[in-house]
Amino acid sequence: MNVAPRVALLIDADNVSGDVIEQAVQRTLAEYGGLHVRRAYCNAEMALKQQALFKRLSVRPMVNLSTGKNSTDIAMAVDAIDLVIAERPDVVVLVSSDSDFEPLVIRLREKGCRVCGIGQHGKTGEDTVALYDSFVDLLHHAPAKKAAPAKRATRRTKAVAPAPPPAPSPPVLPDDVLRILDAVAELAAGGKIELNVAAERLRAAKLLGKSASSPKLFKKHPELFLLTPEKTPNKVQYVGPALP
Repeated sequence: MNVAPRVALLIDADNVSGDVIEQAVQRTLAEYGGLHVRRAYCNAEMALKQQALFKRLSVRPMVNLSTGKNSTDIAMAVDAIDLVIAERPDVVVLVSSDSDFEPLVIRLREKGCRVCGIGQHGKTGEDTVALYDSFVDLLHHAPAKKAAPAKRATRRTKAVAPAPPPAPSPPVLPDDVLRILDAVAELAAGGKIELNVAAERLRAAKLLGKSASSPKLFKKHPELFLLTPEKTPNKVQYVGPALP
């Protein structure tokens, strides 16, 4: 009988955007099937700004009132060690692009935890990625700006209907990813599909050689495709931005 691992998700909310936080929670849930600990470390201003997000994701905000340099990072590191000793999680996922967590990652691994990292694309250095047992960079999708309200018409002029807001731009994806999604339509819809089925479709579309590995193809874009289970994957899911 397989027992699901105990997983702790610790978020450096001062370092990554709310959009990346939401993606990190959803991705970790999809990969492990559960999250036993969900904590976000931030200052008071950030806690108020992300209050609705934390409540919706069942994330517990750990508010740091100190204003010194790296004070939030230190609070997160201290709490992580206490948490590992008390709760004994199998996996600790740190959501941050900060390179200052190297001593914490090493100590957590010494305590017997698998330490995974999730960062924000464009903010993470290669040295940081190399610290973790696995690391994924997630794209930040900026929210669309709201259209300005139309001015009220005067008595002597006719009211003019405001122009409709511009349609959101479709996500910009690499050409090889678009070809994969075109060949395997179920992936574009966000569903999970067996790897052997995906491989057949990709070979039929001449995107994969007869003896080539389909997991290797999907691993070229770890921020867009999720392979499960982690050690011996047999399913794949598209986790990138929604397609029009």
